[in-house]
Amino acid sequence: MDALISAGLRAGHPWPMGAHFDGHGVNFAVFSAHAQGMDLCLFDHEGKRELARLPLPCHTEDVWHGYLPGAQPGLVYGLRAHGLWHPEKGHRFDATKLLLDPYAREIVGHFIWHSEHFTPDRLHPGHMNTHDNAALALKGRVTHDQFDWGNDTAPNISLANTVLYECHVKGFSKLNLQLPRELRGSYAGLAHPASIHHFKQLGITAVSLLPVHYPLSEERLVKQGLSNYWGYNTIGFFCLNPQLASAPDGQSARDEFRNMVRALHAAGLEVILDVVYNHTPEADESGPTISFRGLDNASYYRLPPDRLGQYENYSGCGNTLNLRQPKVLQMVMDSLRYWVQDMHVDGFRFDLAPVLGRTDTGFSAQAAFFAAMVQDPVLSRVKMIAEPWDTGPGGYQVGGFPRGWLEWNDKFRDCTRRFWVQSAAAGDAVPLACTRGDFAMRLCGSSDLYQQRRRTPAKSVNYVVSHDGFTLRDLVSYNQRHNEANLENNRDGHNDNLSFNCGEEGPSDDPMVTTLRARLQRVLLANTLLAQGTPMMCAGDELGHTQKGNNNPYCQDNAITWIDWSAADTDLLAFTQHLLALRHELQPFANQWYSGIADGSGVYDVSWWNFDGTVLQHDAWHQSADRTLACLIGKPGRSPRPLLFLFNAGATTVNFVLPLGHWRGVLDTSHLHGQSAQQGSRGMSVQVAAHSLMLLQKSITSESVPNSAGTL
Repeated sequence: MDALISAGLRAGHPWPMGAHFDGHGVNFAVFSAHAQGMDLCLFDHEGKRELARLPLPCHTEDVWHGYLPGAQPGLVYGLRAHGLWHPEKGHRFDATKLLLDPYAREIVGHFIWHSEHFTPDRLHPGHMNTHDNAALALKGRVTHDQFDWGNDTAPNISLANTVLYECHVKGFSKLNLQLPRELRGSYAGLAHPASIHHFKQLGITAVSLLPVHYPLSEERLVKQGLSNYWGYNTIGFFCLNPQLASAPDGQSARDEFRNMVRALHAAGLEVILDVVYNHTPEADESGPTISFRGLDNASYYRLPPDRLGQYENYSGCGNTLNLRQPKVLQMVMDSLRYWVQDMHVDGFRFDLAPVLGRTDTGFSAQAAFFAAMVQDPVLSRVKMIAEPWDTGPGGYQVGGFPRGWLEWNDKFRDCTRRFWVQSAAAGDAVPLACTRGDFAMRLCGSSDLYQQRRRTPAKSVNYVVSHDGFTLRDLVSYNQRHNEANLENNRDGHNDNLSFNCGEEGPSDDPMVTTLRARLQRVLLANTLLAQGTPMMCAGDELGHTQKGNNNPYCQDNAITWIDWSAADTDLLAFTQHLLALRHELQPFANQWYSGIADGSGVYDVSWWNFDGTVLQHDAWHQSADRTLACLIGKPGRSPRPLLFLFNAGATTVNFVLPLGHWRGVLDTSHLHGQSAQQGSRGMSVQVAAHSLMLLQKSITSESVPNSAGTL
């Protein structure tokens, strides 16, 4: 180290950003448009003792840079930025604060919430702090990985064939006794043959992982003995969360993650990462100085033009990253490319995605971020999924993203819950349900959101349950949230869940209650996985996973969120496997828009019917008391013959009259495993049980489809 220090820093280059080893030394480059100086601080291997402080010698177009000859991978470092302390003007430079490199590939240390990270008096955050935080600060470690990917190949699953499976790395396998104890709850656990066998038998094509970037737990949670289990609080956008690895050090964690990706790819499964580029853990003006705030607060964060001492909070977490700044946008793009090129992931789900497209005047689908993505030769070929809302004005943008993007469709979620769950809750009364017109619109790709924008139905990510809210089992087991374990007096989480406890709150031994719950879970899964669009299911829903009524367990790293494999509902699992096999075999709806107009041979691509065989038309679409519907698909996605959906969200069995042809049942959600023995011909009726749907396939026949059809 003495030799390195005596050699000093050379000019180096303003690129690439971060710390990069070239075989002879390390180049350091860090962005700050407003700093007056930047120090590189070198530490011992554990990051406990500062050994040297070297000013970066060059400043090229807002990038401070220097080259340290002889430096090797493993070197631990931090940064100190010199500049003005004028919070009222947006500047919060304080050289007593050691800062984490935003481009760090490995983070050293364990963040401890302590006064050294803050201003002296948090009630008056404009006061400068003169206490050095280096002993407690996070540092970066220089890396230079050599990983043999072998013949790893991206599966490149088409959208028409994609089934997303949202899961948490730890929660998925932590309690799975089929795995060795040391691998449970880790990247290696997700790649274990038992996990991959479950994915393949189930029929999903992509694991969509909750955040794996390096997060911090909020101060309040730490003081209460909790943690940010979900991980939506990223401080290291190039760094893995080491707590999700079976081995503790960063190098092993990176290799473990890569091995996981390679194993999933070999099984034909894609890996999608949930990423959080909308805010950082530095929170609002009373938050800690960890990295971005100290490097260049006025550049990295969106500040109100008339209140530069505060923050625009479109994330609900205190601050909002400023992607209008080109170097901040570059950081996000560099991070995304790193995860595709170096880690081989297949796509991203963007948390609070409208933040990425916010300009000076609000959200725009033509914002710089979207333009950068669509022209990027690496990122333009991966899957991009938006959570299409944030907490700011005009933040609800379902349907408003550019053509290449998929979107979580909460309109599908809410309409499906209303049609099935709220109908069950209403009994014989008029339900708080979506109309048949609304239901048909969501079933067929939400054309009102996507068709006019020349986007295909697959851009709608259809889901009824995600990590955020009740599990599928809890959706039909609780009327109210039960978030007491979060220590917020049950005030957090969604209040309006469109849920129904089926007659008893929480666990029940009543056969009538448990039978209804099981039936509703099956029909919700079927409606989601067979609808037109890209389906997403939440890990554990196929097993009957419960969170004991907690609909916001972001801070519960325990048995509340970990899937209990020993209590798996094997009947529900068998049903879901049958369901997904049908989707892959038949693909009831094609990834194209239906017109409801007959072709030259008189065949309608899709038509709509009442249960009695009459055409559904006019005001009948909008009568909320009607809870039955039939959908005849004349031109299915993959089936060689027409398909017929029969929906009965009512409380009693209904006899549906069959249209022209001979029909054979392939799915009946009222049955435990979904099999159906129903069949019949034109004019005959089939019984569809309450709160269930049936799918039938037309047998080979010379008969044609009728010449009249219900249209929206």
